[in-house]
Amino acid sequence: MPRAYTERMKSQATPARRTARKTAAAKPETTRTNDPERTMANIMEVAMSEFAEKGLAGARIDDIAAATNTSKRMIYYYFKSKEGLYTAALEESYRRMREIERRQNLKDLPPVAALQKLVEFTYDHHFSNERYIRLVISENIMRGAYLAQSQTIQDLNVPAIAAIRDLYQRGVASGEFRPGIEPLDIHATVSALTFFNVSNRHTFGLIFKHDLTNPAIVAQRRTCIIEILTRFLCVNPEAYLPVPSN
Repeated sequence: MPRAYTERMKSQATPARRTARKTAAAKPETTRTNDPERTMANIMEVAMSEFAEKGLAGARIDDIAAATNTSKRMIYYYFKSKEGLYTAALEESYRRMREIERRQNLKDLPPVAALQKLVEFTYDHHFSNERYIRLVISENIMRGAYLAQSQTIQDLNVPAIAAIRDLYQRGVASGEFRPGIEPLDIHATVSALTFFNVSNRHTFGLIFKHDLTNPAIVAQRRTCIIEILTRFLCVNPEAYLPVPSN
């Protein structure tokens, strides 16, 4: 473009136009960030809620982008696809569960105390994290299709079974636990009894007029489940009951 033409256009620009150009140049783009980790964490937090509430099919990337002040392009840049974001949300939900579980330091407790703390922790975690329960339900509806593709989730759950195996073997060695029980069965029993209170709280509560979110009922159910597991595993369960609730 000829220099004379360029200079003429600059001279003809009104103050308002020059101000508008400066404002546009100074205005930051909402889809850019110098903190990609924070952006990804924000996207993940919203995505977990979106997928928990609506499932993979019902969740919309447009809604996640709007809620996080990002763009679809940025979400796809970080997570490749809607399915990639869903898988990442599923992995993150399991990672958080296992990280909190790891911090319980069950190996530092006597076997029966470790068992009871495991039940308490699992019950309280599930009760306070309906989003996690809904994500697991959603994945089960899809027959574990995306969980099966995730090596991350497979690896995350290995330490969980190892921790149960350790406390159980210590209990058998001390004569407190009955021999011949598979650690995976212990895990399945704890999961089943604590999962139900959240997954079925609405239908169960409506059918039986029994509010599973009532603090008194929450405490009673926690104590009941601890007693069930104690009686299931212990040679002499009466020595450890009743278990005081928090």
